Amino acid sequence: MNISDEKLVQKSLTNKNTFAELVDRYEAKLLRYIQRLTGLPTNQAEDILQEAFIKIYKNLNNFNQKLKFSSWAYRITHNETINYIKKQKSTTPLETDDEDATSLIEILESDADVEKETIQKETANRVKAALYKLPKKYRDVLILFYLEDQDYAAISDILKKPSGTVATLLNRAKAKFKSIYHE
Repeated sequence: MNISDEKLVQKSLTNKNTFAELVDRYEAKLLRYIQRLTGLPTNQAEDILQEAFIKIYKNLNNFNQKLKFSSWAYRITHNETINYIKKQKSTTPLETDDEDATSLIEILESDADVEKETIQKETANRVKAALYKLPKKYRDVLILFYLEDQDYAAISDILKKPSGTVATLLNRAKAKFKSIYHE
């Protein structure tokens, strides 16, 4: 069924079974986002995601139809993730899979060449380490922009920051990432 998210939200208000379609659309994306932000194992990330979907469902009446549902869902998921981390009162190293890390720096070639694969793996590990060393505000915008393919407007909605601030954070994040990466 090729129906817009916003129409699914409207239908979900009167038929709770329709909400399952929204869950199907966003479950994998939001789970991946949580894992990229936190590095948590899948079972813990799924717990956060479940809480996020509960909150999304409970607040469907408050969803502003003029906004994109995806940005709203990411924002709620982001907030639930932050709340979870605060409750844990410990930071977990950022874990991204090697594909995420290498795509961040545009090393997407995958040959059978062992030397090249080794270099790629070392590069991915350096990217992970550099991402983890970044302050959270910079890591968040890099992940959203480069790994989650969100635009400035969506990031602005998700992080509740003006678009100009998002642009500034992204520029500073790239500069900081480069300096850490090349240390």
